[in-house]
Amino acid sequence: MLSMAALGMACYGLYSIVAGVADLLGAGPLEWWADLWLIVAGAMLVGGAIFVRASMPGGLALAVAGLLALQSISLHNAGHLHGYVAAGPQLARMLFAGALTALAWFGWDPVEEDY
Repeated sequence: MLSMAALGMACYGLYSIVAGVADLLGAGPLEWWADLWLIVAGAMLVGGAIFVRASMPGGLALAVAGLLALQSISLHNAGHLHGYVAAGPQLARMLFAGALTALAWFGWDPVEEDY
């Protein structure tokens, strides 16, 4: 379960980075700071996915922070791209983030050290 969660987080983060770079370099309709936010949030999620896979303390918190950052910029971008915020895509994104978090939580294997 932990590998699936980390893979899903990494893919979602990489997708966000590529989408942000494509919009930033192209003639995208979003502001430059929104594209940078998308890139940074995607990078946070990729970093969190690496730490989640390694079962490092704080890795799940970083991944959840990245997921929440991507959710918040998604709300902003939906308003700019479509003129309104539809509930369906936002709920789907929320369920996907919740599923990834649950997979990571239940698959967590803490590293115990002998002192």
